[in-house]
Amino acid sequence: MSLYESTFVTRQDVSRADVNKLVDTFTDIIKQQDGKVIKHEYWGLRNLAYRIKKNRKGHYVMLAIDAPHAAIKELERNMGLHEDIIRHLTVHVDSIDEGPSPMMQKGGRDEEGSELTIEPMIVEGAA
Repeated sequence: MSLYESTFVTRQDVSRADVNKLVDTFTDIIKQQDGKVIKHEYWGLRNLAYRIKKNRKGHYVMLAIDAPHAAIKELERNMGLHEDIIRHLTVHVDSIDEGPSPMMQKGGRDEEGSELTIEPMIVEGAA
């Protein structure tokens, strides 16, 4: 299986709980295709560089994924169909860092003053 990092931006009026539901939905899609989400990071509500679909801000989330290509295609298809997601990007990577990403190391807080979080996924059956 290959390693990927998938980042998506949701609309600003979506709640944090709804963003977590989206992450759970996408995690289930990956698991159904024999893949696994190694970690996910919530980068917070941030300003966009320009307006996208009448939004000036968005919730940023990054998923680190170990999955076959078919799972990634299905994930991207679902991201494209979901009305709350305004942008998404998935890239193939050689390795996934266990520590926080550079976005998490940068500030540690989003614009609302909430602390940013890294939530490692517990892999069942791992040694």
